[in-house]
Amino acid sequence: MDEKPPRTKANGLPEDTRPFVAPCRAIQPSAPLRWLRKGWQDFCAAPRVSLIYGFIMLVISYLITAAAWAFGNMGLYLSLISGFVFLGPILALNLYGISIQLQQGKQPSLSESFRQVRICIGDALTFTVIMVVVFLVWARAANLIYIFYPVNEWRVEDVLLFFGVGSSVGALFCAIVFTASAFSLPMIMDRETDMVTGVITSANAVLRNKLALFVWASLIGICLLIGLLTAYVGLMILLPVLGYATWHAYRESIDASEWDARFELPPEDSE
Repeated sequence: MDEKPPRTKANGLPEDTRPFVAPCRAIQPSAPLRWLRKGWQDFCAAPRVSLIYGFIMLVISYLITAAAWAFGNMGLYLSLISGFVFLGPILALNLYGISIQLQQGKQPSLSESFRQVRICIGDALTFTVIMVVVFLVWARAANLIYIFYPVNEWRVEDVLLFFGVGSSVGALFCAIVFTASAFSLPMIMDRETDMVTGVITSANAVLRNKLALFVWASLIGICLLIGLLTAYVGLMILLPVLGYATWHAYRESIDASEWDARFELPPEDSE
């Protein structure tokens, strides 16, 4: 019986010759500002679908806060709001679809973005399960923090200690999630690859460009803080902008040409 020929990718080489990780380009510390600018341009090009997405995220934020308020548990609030941040990369998949449509010169629509997401839903769900596990570990840690550092009488020193310890522990979890998700889901959306390759590629890019990605993570944190300080209203704009910016960050930073593309897209402008 004849052997089946080795599966090949777009450039005709055997699939098993692909590198273990997609190489990353050198990222300048100023690049995150350019990504935000591109994210804002996509928001302005698709304001209706962006605001619909932003409104959904706004409602989710209010529901989280209402649940924590009803149970009177600051630990619950801290874990839920942080969990929302952990799952943010998953929720941004539709935004990547909007950016893809804009780069293809199409009129963006949420229905089309849902169709695009279905293409890579298997690996995206695997990533989601991992993030849920991380979230559950963090939720447990947040409740332990509340037990050992209770805020009963809302004294200033108690509140500061609670948020200080909680923020420090939360920052560690967020760093892990950021390293794994900075470029992984956009790559899974863009290329016919798997979750493991995407996560390793993301971690490699973050570790090789620590300063630039620290700037990017800081900008994300600042945007989320602005959203909190505006009673979440600012998130209606900031979350879509961050989602679009993440897509352009991936396109500028990762050379995934060894994997077959899911969509026909023009080269990314890095100027």
